[in-house]
Amino acid sequence: MLLPPAELPRTQIIERTRHRYEDVHRLLGKGWTISAIARRLNLDRKTVRRFRDTDLDQMLVSARDRRPNGVLDPFKAYLNARFTEAQGQVSGTRLFLEIRERGYLGSRQVVRKHLAALRAGTAEPVRADTPSPRKITSWIMRPRDTLTESQEERLLQVRLACPNITRACDLARAFADLVRHQRGHLLQQWIRQAEQDAPKPMSGFAGFLRRDLDAVTAGLILPWSSGVVEGHVNRVKTLKRAMYGRASFELLRTRILTQP
Repeated sequence: MLLPPAELPRTQIIERTRHRYEDVHRLLGKGWTISAIARRLNLDRKTVRRFRDTDLDQMLVSARDRRPNGVLDPFKAYLNARFTEAQGQVSGTRLFLEIRERGYLGSRQVVRKHLAALRAGTAEPVRADTPSPRKITSWIMRPRDTLTESQEERLLQVRLACPNITRACDLARAFADLVRHQRGHLLQQWIRQAEQDAPKPMSGFAGFLRRDLDAVTAGLILPWSSGVVEGHVNRVKTLKRAMYGRASFELLRTRILTQP
């Protein structure tokens, strides 16, 4: 006797995958392009191609095995610390009550499973909350008075952990001060400091500045700039992109000359 195929649990991820698969193939049957489907369903084009080229069963299995970020993740560091402090002699109910007072909204069973994994030694290590390079760059380049206390503290931790970031932070803030206040007379001194003890990417940047020192110094001293010209160039490019394949050159010329 053949057993019926095992049904996948009707979770939110599986149902969403099933509906998206149906929507993608329904629009493909109507002759829609990948870009049009991506815009209609608010998906990435790579995602649309994956739904087009992959069987539904394979997509559902992948959705079943996918593990979304659980509600317990922000509290795992606290649970691990309490487990170590109590040398494993702590109940799951007590830990559940403690983290619920701290904002945990999940079930008690999830806490018990994590506690059992800690006792068995199979629990996954808690990943450190490491800020991304883009976030660190934004903290460095923004004025200090715009940073919150937590951001200042996080940036200080990053500086203490990496001496290269500390030196790069100081030089980047000094260069930003030159640009904001047009202190071009201090540019050569900044270049010498960067070439002596700065990390390699920043010392290379200083070398490029030295190659065109007169122009960079003039840009940091004189009140004139090419900002107006660059604005007109950006306007012309925007008009070209908006009219590409839809109008003639004469209309493009008219719009460029008549619009301010």
